[in-house]
Parts: sequence; structure tokens; C-alpha cells
Amino acid sequence: MAQAAPGHALAWDCATGNGQAALGLAAHFQKVIASDNSEAQISLARPHSRIDYRVEAAESCGLPANSVDAVTVCQALHWLNLPGFFAEVERVLVPGGVLVATVYSDPVIEHASLNQILQHYNHTVVGSYWPPERKLVDESYRSIRFPFEELPAPKLVMARDWNLEELVGYLRSWSATTRYVESRGTDPTEQFESELKPLWGDALAPRRIVWPFTVKARKKSRR
Repeated sequence: MAQAAPGHALAWDCATGNGQAALGLAAHFQKVIASDNSEAQISLARPHSRIDYRVEAAESCGLPANSVDAVTVCQALHWLNLPGFFAEVERVLVPGGVLVATVYSDPVIEHASLNQILQHYNHTVVGSYWPPERKLVDESYRSIRFPFEELPAPKLVMARDWNLEELVGYLRSWSATTRYVESRGTDPTEQFESELKPLWGDALAPRRIVWPFTVKARKKSRR
């Protein structure tokens, strides 16, 4: 991203959450504006001398026109008002500036029987509890019409080696799991864990979990 940007003076990390992506940008840009609509999320961000954290809407960031070399939005584009956000990106980007959106899709266990149980949990057990915006994640943002010229982007895979407890903890953090619990008053991860235990083997032994990772990159015209 830093190589594709026309300069390295200013980057905007929109919907920054707790600022993880902003910290990465700070290694390549002189200043980073990291904004989020949630004050609670911003309060969790780690301070950095090059990062200015702000509570602002994606559709109205307060940045001057033609002032930003690069815009990022990581695992959050599906929550935004897309026409409003894209209009704001076009306004604040300098000519030749870049927009990068990233999203990781559903996790997969590299073990056929275990993965079958995981996919059943995701799509059947809690499937109806995902919000409608989740469909864009499932599609890896393929149906989103991005502005500007497309740039080549790397194909990446995010991977972790987790034991059974770590995987169950991750599923328990899903918004769909939370909604299931609120609706039914029971924790579906307990049944999930009991189904995996006989096939997992040593519960402390790690298994490889992978998430397909999509990068959508665009470049504003220099005209």
C-alpha cells in the first residue's frame, strides 16, 4: 500500500476499531488519522505519536479535500453506508491516492471431519443470527462496486494454530453466538465443543485454522 500511494504524508484508517491497522500504517506514513463511530472502540486504542484517533462517522471524517494519500478500511466496509463512504473517500484522496479494503472470510479447520462440524455451527446453528451485512463478508466483497481503477493485490491467507479451548473462545466471541445466547438463553458453543472433543484428540494440541484474506485495492485518477 505504501508503495502504491503517491506520497506518505497522511493516511486515513476508517472504522479503525481499536487501531490495529492504524499502528501498521504508522510505520509507513508520517501521520495517520484513525477514526471510528464508536467512542468505546477508540478508548481501547493504543496511543502512538503518529496516530490521531477520532470519533467520527465514515461518511463525514472532517478531513480537508485532497489531503489524504491512502485510505484503509479493514474488516469493516460491510458496516458502512457505502455510497456515503465512497463519496467521502473520493473527496479526501489526493489525485493518485489509494483505497484499500480488506476482509477475511469464514474460518476453515484443516481437518475434514472437524471442519464439517465448524461449518455446520457457522451456517446452521448460528447462521440465522448473523446480521444481513454478513453476506458481503461471505462474498469476500465481490458484489461491492468500488470506485476508481483496480490495482493488483496480493492473495493472502490468515492462519493460526489453536487448541480446542482457543477455537471455542473465538466462536463464543462471534456476534451471531451472542445473539443466539440472548435469544435462546443457552450457549451453543458447549454442544459444539462436545462434538469436537472426540475427534480433536488431545484438547491442548493445536490445529491449523485458516481464513481466506481478501484485499481490494483501488487508485484514484490523477486527473
